[in-house]
Amino acid sequence: MNPFEVISRHYSPGTELYRVLTVHSVLVTQKARQIAFSYQERHPGEELDLELLTEAGILHDIGIKHCHAPELFCEGSEPYIRHGILGQEMLEAEGLPRHALFCSRHTGAGLSRDDVISQGLPLPAEEFLPISIEEKILCVADKFFSKTPHKLWKEKRLESIAKSMAKHGQASVERWDALRREILGE
Repeated sequence: MNPFEVISRHYSPGTELYRVLTVHSVLVTQKARQIAFSYQERHPGEELDLELLTEAGILHDIGIKHCHAPELFCEGSEPYIRHGILGQEMLEAEGLPRHALFCSRHTGAGLSRDDVISQGLPLPAEEFLPISIEEKILCVADKFFSKTPHKLWKEKRLESIAKSMAKHGQASVERWDALRREILGE
């Protein structure tokens, strides 16, 4: 399976939106693979599906086109917070159910059912937390890169990631800290 072929069925190559999506996705995937190799060194008995991680890394944000985020060249009508579940639907329709879960489980440090309800998020009242080790790795890797066009290539530091997580409440900070420690060993 070539994830870029999947993207090209939904996005027009050569557009700014395609560029933002693919540059971000490649950078996140490279970071995810780097994290995965480091994780494997610390946990030599743990098997990781690097092929799935790589493919899902490229596809994790495929749902952004349906969202209203003009600063990212997204001209859809959906709230941006829904890009994960929209991407999940797209990849399920493509016959990629395992990859689809990465879409809906990578936002923030994952979103709990309580987050959805208490914050009144326009999402189903469900759990959107990373479960597999590959999902957790991608979720962490995604925090290092923005899709903001002038910041695409700039890798964030852990301190700035933690600061941005604080904007979403204490539960988000605690979930990020636990995920960061588990995956990065820090």
